[in-house]
Amino acid sequence: MKRYALNKVIVPWDFSQLSESALEAALELVDSPDKIEVVHVTPYPAVTEYGVIWGTFTEENIQDNLAKSFRDEVSKLDFPELKFTAVFGDPGSQITEIAKKRKAGLIVISSHGHTGFSRLLLGSVTERVVRLAHCPVLVLRGEEPEE
Repeated sequence: MKRYALNKVIVPWDFSQLSESALEAALELVDSPDKIEVVHVTPYPAVTEYGVIWGTFTEENIQDNLAKSFRDEVSKLDFPELKFTAVFGDPGSQITEIAKKRKAGLIVISSHGHTGFSRLLLGSVTERVVRLAHCPVLVLRGEEPEE
């Protein structure tokens, strides 16, 4: 697996425990934390939101707030300083596009493990990443949700 981690490793981040597990796994695969880029994809703010209408929400300050939240979380978890990128759009498409631009050798992503009807309703970012990725994808499966 290390041969895929010789280049950049992309780790999608959604501020969940599963994201932390994916980041821990990625850190074990690389010889230097600077080979990891953590990516968070968020939807564009709705034009009808008051912050957008009044100009208090901008893409830049949303990205800055996401980066600050990530830094706060990482410092609590005692992870090294990592490159963090926040972008807007469809998560599956954006993650694979960033991986392609960075010439990543591997994407390490967690999966929430939804199956059946809940997966149909929620969609699957992980499945989309696996389908669209130009490089290998390591999927770390979470626990099955209890029904």
